[in-house]
Amino acid sequence: MAGGALMAAPPATLEMLRRLVSFDTTSTKSNLAIIDFIRDYLAGHGVACRLTPSADGTKSNLFATIGPDIAGGIVLSGHTDVVPVAGQPWDSDPFAIVERDGKLFGRGTSDMKGFIAAALALAPEMAAARLRLPLHLAFSYDEELGCLGVGDLIEDIARNLPRPAICIVGEPTSMQLVNRHKGVYGWRTTITGRDGHSSAPYRGVNAINAAAEIIGWLQRQAESWRRDGPFDDSFDPPYATSNIGQIGGGTAVNIIARECFIEWEVRPIPGVDANETFQRLQDFVDSDLLPRLRRVASESRIDSEQTSAAPPLRPEADSPAEALIRHLTGANQAVGVAYGTEGGLFQAAEISTVICGPGSIQQAHQPNEFIALEQLQACDSFLRRLLDWARA
Repeated sequence: MAGGALMAAPPATLEMLRRLVSFDTTSTKSNLAIIDFIRDYLAGHGVACRLTPSADGTKSNLFATIGPDIAGGIVLSGHTDVVPVAGQPWDSDPFAIVERDGKLFGRGTSDMKGFIAAALALAPEMAAARLRLPLHLAFSYDEELGCLGVGDLIEDIARNLPRPAICIVGEPTSMQLVNRHKGVYGWRTTITGRDGHSSAPYRGVNAINAAAEIIGWLQRQAESWRRDGPFDDSFDPPYATSNIGQIGGGTAVNIIARECFIEWEVRPIPGVDANETFQRLQDFVDSDLLPRLRRVASESRIDSEQTSAAPPLRPEADSPAEALIRHLTGANQAVGVAYGTEGGLFQAAEISTVICGPGSIQQAHQPNEFIALEQLQACDSFLRRLLDWARA
């Protein structure tokens, strides 16, 4: 990394970010190496950690408390996983920080290892301080796959630990205060029909054709939301959306496709029930589509499995989390964002939650992802003000 401009952000934060980015924590891979690094780092400063592993043991969440063992306090939450880099035209190694023109390039710099790095860099000062209330660090796995990991972490808190009062999720907001976001709900639908020779398609059930009918239903629903609402102008776009993310099926062009799958999602605004949308689709499948398929092939099946369920973050009346951010930053307004986070799950656990972190969501998931050095500086300043506020 070049020198000079790097001093615009604290050296400890920059070094920590360099270490964190060097771990390839793509969601399809284990995150245990980065979790072990964080645990050992915190242990070196006298901070104990709790781990909640995934069912197969290949991944883990980490939760650490600094300060008194009492209810209340602030959770600083971030996810350790990143999205894939395969197929993206990067100009440098995605897992090695490169500095150019006041920006740090690397996968996860913005989403969201920059926030985690700032929090960890300040942890030694947190541990050395006399705190009147606890500061908690919560780092999860598989957020990018639909907030799959953090549920176990939150459940562990609810069952075994004093409940925190506030959660700050450090997703990239350019350090703006965010008090609402859309939910993210995903499904994988698998269609099984009957194969046969393509010269007689009426003798089989083409699973790809059936998948196209489901996609058409989802497209009509998406168009209805776009045209008729409901609307919430605090989001961009200001209505619920759906997306077909993956599709696969068939064997060859001269074989009727026996199987096909689609992976799809709904991102509702508050007030739109994604599960109700799924149930209406299921009603169409059960009452119309599947009976037509079974008239040709009785073995036909359409099965759906929910793959993610991250609820929206809703504005809270007299929100303690929002009041704290306003006090620390001087922010006079809160905004909404279209992307989803773990925030709705913390809020569902009755922990007042907001989103506020360094970097821009416009850089997330992109080739040549970066975070501006001034954003890291702003985050460090914010966390130092939080530390001062939490002192006895």
